[in-house]
Amino acid sequence: MANRLAQATSPYLLQHADNPVDWWSWEPEAFEEARRRDVPVLLSVGYSACHWCHVMAHESFEDETTAAFLNSHFVSVKVDREERPDVDAVYMEAVQAATGQGGWPMTVFLTPDAEPFYFGTYYPPEPRHGMPSFRQVLQGVHQAWAERRGEVTEVAGKIVRDLAGREISYGGAEAPGEEQLGQALLGLTREYDEQRGGFGGAPKFPPSMVIEFLLRHHARTGAEGALQMAADTCERMARGGIYDQLGGGFARYSVDREWVVPHFEKMLYDNALLCRVYAHLWRATGSDLARRVALETADFMVRELRTAEGGFASALDADSDDGSGTHVEGAYYVWTPAQLTEVLGAEDAELAARYFGVTHEGTFEHGASVLQLPQQEGVFDAGRITSIRERLLAARDSRPAPGRDDKVVAAWNGLAIAALAETGAYFERPDLVEAAVTAGDLLVRLHLDEQVRLTRTSKDGRAGANAGVLEDYADVAEGFLALASVTGEGVWLDFAGFLLDHVLTRFADESGSLYDTAADAEQLIRRPQDPTDNATPSGWSAAAAALLSYAAHTGSAPHRAAAERALGVVKTLGPRVPRFVGWGLAAAEALLDGPREVAVVGSGPADPAARGLHRTALLGTAPGAVVAFGAEGSDEFPLLADRPLVGGVPAAYVCRNFTCDAPTTDPERLRAALVAPNG
Repeated sequence: MANRLAQATSPYLLQHADNPVDWWSWEPEAFEEARRRDVPVLLSVGYSACHWCHVMAHESFEDETTAAFLNSHFVSVKVDREERPDVDAVYMEAVQAATGQGGWPMTVFLTPDAEPFYFGTYYPPEPRHGMPSFRQVLQGVHQAWAERRGEVTEVAGKIVRDLAGREISYGGAEAPGEEQLGQALLGLTREYDEQRGGFGGAPKFPPSMVIEFLLRHHARTGAEGALQMAADTCERMARGGIYDQLGGGFARYSVDREWVVPHFEKMLYDNALLCRVYAHLWRATGSDLARRVALETADFMVRELRTAEGGFASALDADSDDGSGTHVEGAYYVWTPAQLTEVLGAEDAELAARYFGVTHEGTFEHGASVLQLPQQEGVFDAGRITSIRERLLAARDSRPAPGRDDKVVAAWNGLAIAALAETGAYFERPDLVEAAVTAGDLLVRLHLDEQVRLTRTSKDGRAGANAGVLEDYADVAEGFLALASVTGEGVWLDFAGFLLDHVLTRFADESGSLYDTAADAEQLIRRPQDPTDNATPSGWSAAAAALLSYAAHTGSAPHRAAAERALGVVKTLGPRVPRFVGWGLAAAEALLDGPREVAVVGSGPADPAARGLHRTALLGTAPGAVVAFGAEGSDEFPLLADRPLVGGVPAAYVCRNFTCDAPTTDPERLRAALVAPNG
């Protein structure tokens, strides 16, 4: 049997390359084959760090008998949701509409015309908990296809028609104002968990984009409650088991309300978003904890996720070998008192157990604990704690490491570039800025074609076959805009502009609505369109934010108008579901504040006075402020045009809503001009 997955660029597809199932990737030929053989298509969607995807693969897709039945009666198509978010989104919407829930692995049966008619997620190898076995499902679907074809095609047609009728009404194209942002804050306050930080109950996800909104809202209005929710949530997460207390970086989510036990996979996007959140929290408050977590998370990304080509890998698995040859969730990260003693000796082990909250009962499974930093009385010897941490980390490094998904996703690399550029600039870590520039160079070199169209993924320096979706264009533009502000290199602004031109011409319609796929992309059973944030900013809100920043840099009226139209959806959703439109609310805060445009001119990039003004500008908390930095007379940035030195000395110019302050040479005056409220 020819294995069609062996040439894939997706680590998830490659994990299935040796299955006895005759897998196809998502391609027209698979559906032609189903038509030729007159059989339905099994669509199986997952991703490489997904625990239950591995379980189902081992139980069913590696099983010869199951594979033989599949190969006889179906065409089997395997999709990595991270490579094809459009395919995932369209069929997940169908699964959720039909069953009321969704998740991965996602199992969908389609006609050869790609119309879905039967849905599920994980199926066990034997019937259990009222669930049929996977084999029973396959037999049932095969029988229905063979004996009740008319009924099956009728159901499929109805589902597709229902999906087409689910177009959301996005309200007008008018951006939200004070009233809607105030209502959003009130809604968040109602859902806030005062005891533990965060929003809602278990499982608890890090609310990065909501925290960005809260920080900007506080900066613009002075609302103390907004800052308090942001700071307390960040502290609780950083002290919890969701944060890796030894190596830095965050796990995907907490299975409990207290942030104690994480789902152990570590995703690039979470860490990029959270690194930036903690850097912004430090910028707003000067918190030592925020500084430490921002830098540790940045260092984690560079140390553990950077690929040989200079991009950033997608994820680290939740599971790893527990030392006995068995893959166990969390094995790499958890500790028993006995393991602490073995590494540290009795005295330091007792101190470590107290400091990190390791108990004899354990906070996880089998008497093991996830390391935390519980709030406690007393002072710990900082030198001893540093030594303990270093020895534990060295011991952990000798454990079998979790697998890494090495594919480079354009959107998530855009988020990482923004985080590393800003964190490097704030904390004077040029190595982090350099890592961001290197990743930006890789995206330009490998992911962009001559028309500046984006490829979504690459692996081992080889570009994948899938076109970028809206979030790729928007998040990469966001990363490039951050690089432009931090490095003073106007080429990043130019590239952001090319990407955003594609957003305007290929992803938007005349009403200002945005679609997740380009007008000229592969036509699925419907064109996906989701303005709500999930684990990452929606393409829609990310595009609105990037369009707004680009307009502030260039004065482009079409980009600003497109941003305002796109934010119309936030006016509708912000007051109703603020937890799921945080990035859109953050962009709306920037719009209400201006955003401010800052130009810093000096005699050259090495000029210390100019560099001081530049850093002061980057540390301004005014929501969404953009910064251009360069030499007098430079044409790197539109904002530098006609901006001379003042008395031969470096100067900063701050403008907002078409009016400008007098230029200043004094960092303190510049700082004051970039603190909101500044009406």
